[in-house]
Amino acid sequence: MAQVLLEKKGNVAIASIDRPKALNALNSSVLDELDALLDAVCKDKEIRVLILTGSGEKAFVAGADIGEMSELNPEEGTAFGKKGNDVFRKLETLPIPTIAAVNGYALGGGCELSMACDIRICSDTAVFGQPETGLGITPGFGGTQRLARLIGPGMAKQLIYSAKNIKADEALRIGLVNAVYPAEELPAAALKLAETIAANAPIAVRACKKAIDEGLELPMDEAIALEETLFGSCFGTEDQKEGMHAFLEKRRHEPYQNR
Repeated sequence: MAQVLLEKKGNVAIASIDRPKALNALNSSVLDELDALLDAVCKDKEIRVLILTGSGEKAFVAGADIGEMSELNPEEGTAFGKKGNDVFRKLETLPIPTIAAVNGYALGGGCELSMACDIRICSDTAVFGQPETGLGITPGFGGTQRLARLIGPGMAKQLIYSAKNIKADEALRIGLVNAVYPAEELPAAALKLAETIAANAPIAVRACKKAIDEGLELPMDEAIALEETLFGSCFGTEDQKEGMHAFLEKRRHEPYQNR
């Protein structure tokens, strides 16, 4: 892949959008590469956590490629929106946890890409925004839906209607990101968080993701029933037996084997 790079560090994969001269803007070919990368990550049973970031020092992803979008007709615009949404939904529903390490501009499609991840952390130089109404369009890669779910409809409407950007401290205040780090510390912080997650029982972690994501869409009684089923399923795993036996024997558990 030429525009989306993948690096593995133990059980952690780091994917980088690599168009720094274009501020990592998303065009059709980048979306195709990201789609293929997600398929590869899903098939690699050694990968327990995926970090997504941008190459260079200026941008995570500065948005979708306006040069590509500028001449689209309504049908082509709809198709481009579907293309991005299909890839972002694949990212969002990836069975393993995902972390967006936002290292600069995350505007439009970049903000939407970060919101398709489970966890967002950012540098103190990060800038977030949905500037689409200033360009005569709406957010097209899930921005109207995920932003309202993450920070509430009132704040989401303010950001989207106004097309105003916000800095890292404001993103933290409104709950768009979990933590802010000095720019030079962000990669290490993201890796440390990913390694902490990867060290826990991976079957249990994946079950927790499924319980949270699917449970939020269900009435409480059905959500609790889903949790009960996933809770019970963990008791058939070797990792559960090792984890609980280690606790009772007052020793550190052996590395979890994902089985």
